[in-house]
Amino acid sequence: MIEHYVLIKHLHITTAVLSLLFFMLRAWWSVRESPWLQRRWVKVLPHINDTLLLTLGVLLMVMLSLWPHQHPWLAAKLIALLAYIGLGTWAIKRGRSPAVRGVAALAAVLTFLYMLGAAIRHDSLSWLAGL
Repeated sequence: MIEHYVLIKHLHITTAVLSLLFFMLRAWWSVRESPWLQRRWVKVLPHINDTLLLTLGVLLMVMLSLWPHQHPWLAAKLIALLAYIGLGTWAIKRGRSPAVRGVAALAAVLTFLYMLGAAIRHDSLSWLAGL
């Protein structure tokens, strides 16, 4: 399976980018109260992509024997993932006003960027590591 590492890593990165793009589009529609948010493909496709993203992430973790209790950056990334999911639900459906949804969307994108930095730098300080 390790011979497929590069492919799996690139698929993980691709699904992560798609996840962020889908989220930003859906959050924009939510803030604008667009009827596009109610379309079936909008409700289904991001969840399929996110399931694939998570599956690939777990596969990479197992392939490389990276465990959250041994690698603080990975534990921080997984905790941030939970925050991102929570903020995402407020940004798209739970926020009671467009302003609340907009602030939650911005916080979710910042959380995503933190996860990206933690993954690239392999440090729980994310982009601040090494400064």
